[in-house]
This record gives sequence, C-alpha cells and structure tokens, in this order.
Amino acid sequence: MPLHGVVGAGALGALAYAALALAALRLMLSYKSALYALRRLWRCADEWAQAYQYHEVPRFACDGAENPLFRKAAAYVAALPSLEDADAASVLSSASRTNGGLSLQLGPGHTARDSFLGARLAWTNAEDADGGGRERLVLRVRRHDRTRVLRPYLQHVESVADEMEQRRRELRLFANTGVDGATGAPRWASAPFTHPATLDAVAMDPDLKARVRADLENFLKGRAYYHRLGRVWRRSYLLYGPPGTGKSTFAAAMARFLGYDVYDIDLSRAGSDDLRALLLRTTPRSLILVEDLDRYLQAGGDGEARAARVLSFMDGVASCCGEERVMVFTMRGGKDAVDAAVVRPGRLDVHIQFTLCDFEAFKTLASNYLGLKDHKLYPQVEEGFHAGARLSPAELGEIMLANRGSPSRALRNVITKLQHVSGGAPPRNPAHRRDTSWSGTGQQWEEQSARASADSTEADETAAGAPAGGGVFGKDAPMREFKKLYGLIKIKSRREGAGFVPLEGEAHGPPTPGNHDRER
Repeated sequence: MPLHGVVGAGALGALAYAALALAALRLMLSYKSALYALRRLWRCADEWAQAYQYHEVPRFACDGAENPLFRKAAAYVAALPSLEDADAASVLSSASRTNGGLSLQLGPGHTARDSFLGARLAWTNAEDADGGGRERLVLRVRRHDRTRVLRPYLQHVESVADEMEQRRRELRLFANTGVDGATGAPRWASAPFTHPATLDAVAMDPDLKARVRADLENFLKGRAYYHRLGRVWRRSYLLYGPPGTGKSTFAAAMARFLGYDVYDIDLSRAGSDDLRALLLRTTPRSLILVEDLDRYLQAGGDGEARAARVLSFMDGVASCCGEERVMVFTMRGGKDAVDAAVVRPGRLDVHIQFTLCDFEAFKTLASNYLGLKDHKLYPQVEEGFHAGARLSPAELGEIMLANRGSPSRALRNVITKLQHVSGGAPPRNPAHRRDTSWSGTGQQWEEQSARASADSTEADETAAGAPAGGGVFGKDAPMREFKKLYGLIKIKSRREGAGFVPLEGEAHGPPTPGNHDRER
C-alpha cells in the first residue's frame, strides 16, 4: 500500500476516535438531558396507553357573560410549581413585588401538570396563537379518575384562587364616625390599610410569637372544625399591658398576616343599639379592633349598663351574624381592672400580656434599630435593667431612632434614661404565668417623630452629673468615685489612642465613617 494511503487511513481513524470520544463526553456531561428525554418518552408512552377525558373552561359563556371559573382557574394554574418546569410559558410583568415583579402564565398551546388525591391532571391553554379563537382552558383527567376527583378538584381550584385573591387585594381600615342623621344607620369611613407591621418584624418572645402564629393558622384552616363543633367561626384576643408596649401594632400585624380588613370601633361614639348595628355592617374575613376596653368600662357612672352592652357585643346573637372574624380587645391595665365576666373564656379566648422591656427585649430592639448583636456598653445597660429599671418599647425605639447614626450615643442615652428611671425604684421582675394566659413582651414598631436635637440636649444635661460609662444607678454614690472612674477612662483612652467613648456632651452630630466603625 502506498505511504500516502496509510497516512490517510490513520488520519481518518484518529478523527473517528475523536468523534466517538467527543460524543461520549457530551453524553456524560448531559446525562440530565438524557434522563429528561427518557422521562418524556415514558410519559408519552403512558399517555398514549391511557384513556383521558377533556373538560373545557371557556372564558365567556354562550350569552357573552364572563365565566368566573375561567378567571379562578387561570389564577390557580399561574401559581402551579410545575409551570416553572413546563416546556414553555409566558413571562409577564406583575404589579406584585413577589418573584421580582414577574409572573408566569400559560401561553397558547402550553401545558402545566398538577396532581390531586393521587390523580394526575393537566391544564392546557387552547387559545389560538393569533388570538382569533376563543380563550379557554382545557382540563385533562384520566377517565377512571373523573368520578372520584373532578368535582372535588374544581372546588379545590376555586377555594385556592379565592384565597390568593383575598391575599392580593388591598386591605382597608374602617372607623365608625357616628350615625347617619337621615337613616339612623352607623357610618363607616374607610382608607387603605398600609400599616407596615408584620409578625416577623415584631420583636417579642420567639416562643410566644410561634404560638400566636400557629393559633392564627389553625383558625384560618378551621372552618369545618368549627362547624362540626356547632360554634361560630370566630376567635377573640385580649392584649393588655402599659401604654407604648406595642398592642396596637401587634393587632395590625395580625391583620396583615390574616389578610383581613380592620374595623376600628370607637365605643365612645356608639350607643346601646349602635354596637349591634356596627357588627351587622362588618364583613366576613375581618379583624374587629376595640382599644382601651378598660377605660370605656370605667368611665362615667353607668358602668353596669356599659358592661352589659359590651358583653352583648362580644358574644351576643348579633356577634354570630357573620363568620371568619377575629376580635381583638386591648386594655391599658391588668385583667383584674375589669369584671371577670368580661375576660372569661368564650368571650376572650386568648390573653396576651405586653410588659415593659427587659434586657433581652432591649437586645432585640437594638438588633433591629441599630444592627447591633453585641457592644462594649451592653454590660452597663444590662446592669441598669438588673437594678430594676424598665422602659417601654416606644421609649427605647424613640431613643434608637433619633440616634441611629451613632449606636454608642444611642446606648449612652439608654443608660442615662435607665439611671433616671431606676433612681429609688424597687426592682421589678414580673412573673410569666403561662398556665392561664400567653405572656410576653411585645415591642412598638411604629415610627414616631424623631426629635434628635431635643434628645441630645436632654442627654447633655443629664450627663453633666453622670459618669460616661458608669454602671451605678443610685444617687448616693460619692462624687470622688465618679471623678476617679472618669480619670481612669481618660488615661486609658490616651494610651490606646482608639476605642475611647466620648462623654454625652462631646458627641454632637453624626460620626465620621471611621469613628462609626470604631463605635460598632
């Protein structure tokens, strides 16, 4: 054989081996694609061997009216997880902030699969690609499964779509503004409910928060359970504690978690008959809020008559005219400030106590307001709380909000406030009575007007007679001890050259980036 023939055969053989090696490498790298192709082949064979029944859901009925089931089915299909794994889908811009403001929908000819009660179903958008045909969704179900799952599945689609629509709709806040002079009916004024509080953002005992969340979730799913017991589908909560501990904010977080409208009822504006009329004019899936219940019962000279009206409002016949309601009552004092009949189980199912902040609650607030997990001034703050001082979440939030640019200055202001509060006050350590009520420390998360200059002036005046980093919370400490402590801190700061905590009077204005890093 000629030499050039041998060379040519060797080159062809090398190319063939290279092609085989490349194909093998490609197959190894794309084994997922191969598995996907095998699954599709198996699915096609299984679908070919099965007998199916097809049900069309047109957008418009024969008389031209819109079919409500089409809208609900389209919303349900758009939320199916399998839509993300479909061969093709339409990507649309959504007004919702979830998923980056984007949403998936079935395009013409696209299919999304679902399962229900062990049966496999599929939705197909049968709309013509050019838009000239009818808009319709086609549900495919196996013939031997249609009797068992078709009707329950369509009911499931409607209920899920209704729940999603309820979650997406704009919540509203209603307030009673008196009585209509012409008709005598109570008047409601409403506005969009845009309170930003959420259960995740509210700072309180984690165990208590988990119990409240679980209780609300069980209530949402408890329609059949309540009906089986013969009870009205309603839940009532009592939030009690000093002002500024976050009761109203927690009620707002509950409403946002449930997706309910809020009816804020002012009892002082309602007469004896108006309370029943107000209840009759509320809608299902709503949270009815009554604040300062104890003040209303104790005001005026007709305490017994007021109590009778409130008791009828809580669990009278009128309160049963409507389901899926949550009633929230707040009180500024303790439960013993009102008649025991008002707070008995059945009228107020869950009791949650909101107390003033201790050191653990303070750390939660500092983490959220200032981004602090730990700080060198924490031992002095802890000593102030252990000395018996207590501050409301609203007070702590105001201090941290006004000094959010300087965590150290905020903590020094907290120490000064604790020194002022603990002067001569006996230690307070309220017990948690978890056997009779849910107790915890709620926190105020409403932003209040920050008067930074006023706070700084007050802190400067207080710091004139207080140590810069002192942990003494009495008024009888010798002045020489304060001077000695200040001198030691000053000498140490000169030696180290960094990390010195200035006096309250020396901290003016926001810190520079370098100083801010050292403070943290």
